[in-house]
Amino acid sequence: MWRNHGKSMSKLPLILSSTSPFRRDLLARLNLTFQTCKPEVDESVQDGESAEALVERLSIAKARAARKHFSSGLAIGSDQVCVIDDEILGKPGNYDHALRQLQRASGRKVRFLTGLCLYHIEKDRYQSLVDPFDVIFRELTDHQIDYYLKTEQPYQCAGSFRAEGLGIALFERLRGNDPGSLIGLPLIQLVRLLDNWGIDVLTATPDNT
Repeated sequence: MWRNHGKSMSKLPLILSSTSPFRRDLLARLNLTFQTCKPEVDESVQDGESAEALVERLSIAKARAARKHFSSGLAIGSDQVCVIDDEILGKPGNYDHALRQLQRASGRKVRFLTGLCLYHIEKDRYQSLVDPFDVIFRELTDHQIDYYLKTEQPYQCAGSFRAEGLGIALFERLRGNDPGSLIGLPLIQLVRLLDNWGIDVLTATPDNT
């Protein structure tokens, strides 16, 4: 179990239901104390399920999975997919798949959909949303793609890049309301959901949740 040594804002534990180091590092930016757990959720796409419905369903399932590890708290669940031509692109897993994904994305718009859920374990209530973020790629040569993939090896990242690293050089422009969405956890949206539970991350006053 990993804990960030930030300020405790609530009488309820804050739980990140994810083992992603990227989401962990993003949440740590809010300077809140939190714990993590592994959600162990089946991420298979259901028949006829849209990308939006998929990420919202999985973010809710991941947040609610925290009940296996905690009897109380506010659990954060998140899930992300990359979409091009209405087709969901999964994590490439290896160089060849990543090469094909970036060749396809070259010069085009790719949409990232990030689901977010904040779940109150004791009350069995949740808030959820889907935040879109568009990435417009530069026209990329195969040589540029090859260099990038061998340098950063983003084979476990949706879209075959790491925006927080050299991947930023792949883009022509970005279009979205919450930059955290591109990395996997929309912090602006999360701050709003926390505020709905009376948790203000800009004060040090514990709430009465």
